[in-house]
Amino acid sequence: MKIWILLLSLLFLKCNGDLSKDFKLTVLEKSKKYTPNDTLRFKLINKKNHPIDSVVYQLEGQKIDELHPLKNRTLGIYDLTASVYVSGRKSDYAEKITIVAPVKPKLYTYSIINEFPHDKTAYTQGLEFYRDTLYESTGLRGKSSLRKVDFKTGKVLQKIDLDKVYFGEGISILNNKLYQLTWQGEMGFQYKPDHLKIEHSFAYQDSKEGWGLCNDGQNLYKSDGTHQIWILDGNTQKEIGKIQVMTDKNALKKINELEWVEGKIYANTYQFKKEVGVIINPQTGAVEGVIDFSGLKRKVEQVSNLDVLNGIAYHPKRKTCFVTGKNWSKLFEVKINLKP
Repeated sequence: MKIWILLLSLLFLKCNGDLSKDFKLTVLEKSKKYTPNDTLRFKLINKKNHPIDSVVYQLEGQKIDELHPLKNRTLGIYDLTASVYVSGRKSDYAEKITIVAPVKPKLYTYSIINEFPHDKTAYTQGLEFYRDTLYESTGLRGKSSLRKVDFKTGKVLQKIDLDKVYFGEGISILNNKLYQLTWQGEMGFQYKPDHLKIEHSFAYQDSKEGWGLCNDGQNLYKSDGTHQIWILDGNTQKEIGKIQVMTDKNALKKINELEWVEGKIYANTYQFKKEVGVIINPQTGAVEGVIDFSGLKRKVEQVSNLDVLNGIAYHPKRKTCFVTGKNWSKLFEVKINLKP
């Protein structure tokens, strides 16, 4: 009797078993890379010719058909899924697709307008102008600070030190409030910019780290070391969306210090092979420009702890950018030029 029960159980499992190997979701573009001008094409391969009750295809949770125009999609890496129903059973299949920028970024160079002294002990993480005063955030645990600086002389006008447990990161000033990120502390701080008096803290959500910060006059934009930039509500600092930063080939990772410049996001990239900045379209995530900052690092004092280019601030009245780096002895005022 026990043998018959075992055989019946095995037969039942065979008839109602796992379908995971019986189907395959295949993206027809071998590279799995598309632009918003393309149509996503894919198919489901039924290896054992199962009678299918229904199939539901989704792209990042939205139902789609097998021929899906991507014209309304923002750039990024997305999950394409198929839920297959056979005799009341459901099996799920997934593939990754990448939507890249439709055109290559433009190349830009720079012209130095002015060179100003800068504290070479400052491990610069963020720069921001407010009422013609330069605000600076510095990093490293036990050395992190928030400063007001006379950019012309390099004199530190006011400085507060962060608790030694925090690693200071990017800053931005919105609605007369100064916001400062910390790296792995999963927490940011709000200050009164006139006196650098802390008012409250805010916790991160899906973005686990804090790198760069800027704002568009309404919301904050926060990088976290990946290729993603998170959009934070300007009043609550809650994450309300995100963009994925993409070139015409791939996702661009390690997005660092951010600055809002006339409708675009200018960004440093951490430990990139070259000293470059990038210009990002905040609506699509496309890298529209690459700024070649090579040569700047050679112009500063070559101290032993000299580190990468980091820190960019836009001066709206002068229509110029101010850039420096970690432990750089100079702050450069530059004009960005389209490469001929």
